[in-house]
Amino acid sequence: MSNNDYIIRATAAGQVRAFAAVTTDTVQEAQRRHETLPTATAAMGRVITAAVMMGNTLKGHETVTLRVLGDGPLGAVVAVADAQGAVRGYVQQPQVHLPIRQPDHKLDVGRAVGPNGMLHVTKNLAMREPYTGSVPLVSGEIGEDLAKYYLDSEQTPSAVSLGVLVDTDNTVRAAGGYIVQLLPDAAEGVVAKLEQNIDNMGAVSRSIDGGMSAVEMLEKVLAGFDLKINEPQPVEFACACSKGKLEGILISLGASEIEEMIKEEKGAEVRCHFCNEQYYFTDRELESLLQQSREE
Repeated sequence: MSNNDYIIRATAAGQVRAFAAVTTDTVQEAQRRHETLPTATAAMGRVITAAVMMGNTLKGHETVTLRVLGDGPLGAVVAVADAQGAVRGYVQQPQVHLPIRQPDHKLDVGRAVGPNGMLHVTKNLAMREPYTGSVPLVSGEIGEDLAKYYLDSEQTPSAVSLGVLVDTDNTVRAAGGYIVQLLPDAAEGVVAKLEQNIDNMGAVSRSIDGGMSAVEMLEKVLAGFDLKINEPQPVEFACACSKGKLEGILISLGASEIEEMIKEEKGAEVRCHFCNEQYYFTDRELESLLQQSREE
C-alpha cells in the first residue's frame, strides 16, 4: 500500500515538548487487516496513533505496548510501537459498532471501550526489565485516559488529542493526533496559552481531513511559542510475526496440545492477533514440532 504517514517532534524554548502524527494510511491498513466496523476502527486507530507518538521517545530496539482494557463491548484494544515508527495493533471485538453519539454526532468510542477499566503502558527498554505503568480509565475516549497516565505515572502534565474519521464505506478518511507536554521549567501563563490554542485547534481528524499536516498542527497548537521542529519520521503498520516465531509458540504449548492438533485437525491454522495474518502448519510440520517439544 502507499503510505504518507509520519510523526514529528518539537520543543518550545525549554517549556513544552510536543508530538504530532498523521496516521491515516496506517490505521486504514489496520482496518483492512482486521475488517473493523467504524467504532472499533476509531478506538483501534486512536490507540495505534498514541502508541506511535509514545514510541518516538524510544531508542534502538525499545518498544512500547499500550493496552486499553475497558468494560465495554470492544474488549481489549492493544498497540505496540517501536522507535522507528513501526506499529501494529488490534481490537478484541472488531465487529462492534454503536449508534452515533448525540448531540455531537461522533463515534461513541468511550461507551464502546467502557468507562471502567485500566490503561496499561509497558516499555521494553534496553538492558532493563520491562516497566509497566497503569491507571484507571477516565472515560474510555483514549486521549483523556492517556493524559491521566502521563500525569499520574510520569508526573508530566499533558494534553492529548487523538482522532479517526471513518467514511461511509468503513474506510479511514483521516487519522492522527498530537501530544503536548509541559516541561519542568515552564513559565507561568504557558498553560493558559496552550489551552487557548487547543480550543482554537478543534477536532484533529477534521483538520487532517482538510489537509492539515503534522507540522501545521503543532504550529497551531503551539502558536506564540518559539518552536524547534525535528525531522519527520515515517510511520507504517508493520508486524513482527513470522511462521518461525509461531513455531516456537506451538512448541511451548506442549506435546499433548500438538498431538491433539494432529489427531483432530489434521494440521493447524494459526492467526496473529496483531496483523490477522494466517499461517498453516501441515501434519508433517506438526510432527516435527511435536518431536522438538518432547526433546525440550
